[in-house]
Amino acid sequence: MTVTAVKTGAAPPAASPEVVLRAEKITKVFPGTVALDNVNFNVYRGKVNVMVGENGAGKSTLMKIIAGVEQATEGKLLLNGKPIKIKSVLDAGRHGIGIIYQELNLFPNLSVTENIFMAHEIKKSGVLIDEASQKERAAQLIARLRQPIDPNDIVGDLRIGHQQIVEIAKALALDIEILIMDEPTSALSASEVEVLFEVINELKSQGVAIVYISHKMDELMQIGDYITVLRDGKLRAERPMSEIDLSWIIEEMVGRNPASLFADRQQTFGDELLRVEDMTLHRVGGGYMVDHVALTLHHGEILGIYGLMGAGRSELMECLAGLRPEASGKVWLDGEPVKANSVKERIDLGVAYIPEDRQRDGLVQTMSVADNMLLASLQRYLSGFLLSKKKEASNVERLIGELSLKVADPQQIITSLSGGNQQKVVIAKGLLTNPKILLMDEPTRGIDVGAKSEIFDIMGRLAAEGLGVIFISSELKEVLGMADRILVMSKGKITGEFSRAEATEEALVSASAIGHGVKTLEVEHESS
Repeated sequence: MTVTAVKTGAAPPAASPEVVLRAEKITKVFPGTVALDNVNFNVYRGKVNVMVGENGAGKSTLMKIIAGVEQATEGKLLLNGKPIKIKSVLDAGRHGIGIIYQELNLFPNLSVTENIFMAHEIKKSGVLIDEASQKERAAQLIARLRQPIDPNDIVGDLRIGHQQIVEIAKALALDIEILIMDEPTSALSASEVEVLFEVINELKSQGVAIVYISHKMDELMQIGDYITVLRDGKLRAERPMSEIDLSWIIEEMVGRNPASLFADRQQTFGDELLRVEDMTLHRVGGGYMVDHVALTLHHGEILGIYGLMGAGRSELMECLAGLRPEASGKVWLDGEPVKANSVKERIDLGVAYIPEDRQRDGLVQTMSVADNMLLASLQRYLSGFLLSKKKEASNVERLIGELSLKVADPQQIITSLSGGNQQKVVIAKGLLTNPKILLMDEPTRGIDVGAKSEIFDIMGRLAAEGLGVIFISSELKEVLGMADRILVMSKGKITGEFSRAEATEEALVSASAIGHGVKTLEVEHESS
């Protein structure tokens, strides 16, 4: 079957026997916003149906309509050619539609097994929960995903990558015909992604249709069969993946050439801003999460940190931010020794931290955009015993403008924003503390290429103003494109250090594999 390009306002090809689900002329209106405007979307049986678009393009809204979380203002859904009404998640499940959400939808105080079978428990005689059968089935699902997770583990104790695996196992536990995956690999390591792709191919062979949303373009090209592009709530194009390339995807999404995503930086560094020597964090049970690390950072420098999952990158950031007071080592800031160990004391000294998991560690979900932005700097707005609302509002409006934050009202709830704009709020919260150093752990996780470009622009502007930026990324192209200098970590140690001119993908991957039993290239390590 040939599927031709579909431009804005035009309808995709008519439904055929291959189309298991078709969304027709879907419109969704929120107060003050048209999230989806007359959108058509085909889901092909036994195929990976990729959907892309910038944050705010309407992807997640359309998926929520298909999954029963939201209802369309106008339009209809056809399942196997027949109109259906989906009014709830349970309705969607009865129609064989499951979803893995971008933001994890788990109960952190419950076990892995309890999360996997929440709302569809296995019961004895239809009454009592069969806990033994549930644990056995959970173990089978986790084994299928080849992860060292105990079904009895409490989900809140798991790292975010393993929580993502639990979310995937939860979806696989259902008898589904269509599985929606919204950023399923955003927190997974390369080996975990490989296993997930094997599971996806297995599901395809069984006739399951996969709807796959991701901002990782290399994944889309590898796993996708069909691609649909949304822009500003409208259908932009639909094509077989075999007919397009990466440049086509990015230009359809954002309307510009992908070569413009990384600005060319000509930066002159200032004096040494940060010096770290012998930073050490012990692992429970023996060994080190951070193993006697030394590094330096200059005013105006962007320092990238690359490494595999579990290399100790995030733990190093947490040590620098004051989240690990048990860590040892020596730290100097602008030549002065740092004695402060708490997060508040580090913030007061000028260290701001942007965590990897913005939902759990960076934002308070029930609070407004403005309140989230002000959380770390409230003391600055005290006037006697009261907060100066005028001063708060002035600074919030300033950061909204400086970061090009797309928000109708600073008082709207944070969860109403797209992932990219939520990330900007976390950055704004850090900037309102007037930092000297910005620590950014995976700052582009789960956001689209357009929002990534904006985050990179912000990093570049801050460095040009003299801030020191340390950022972690699992994306080689991001580290190579943005960092002035790159440190590579493996097994808690610095295993490579490269200038911008010296760094290559091969050198970084080689250094990241040291200590993993993999034959690597010789990597020269220059001591900090």
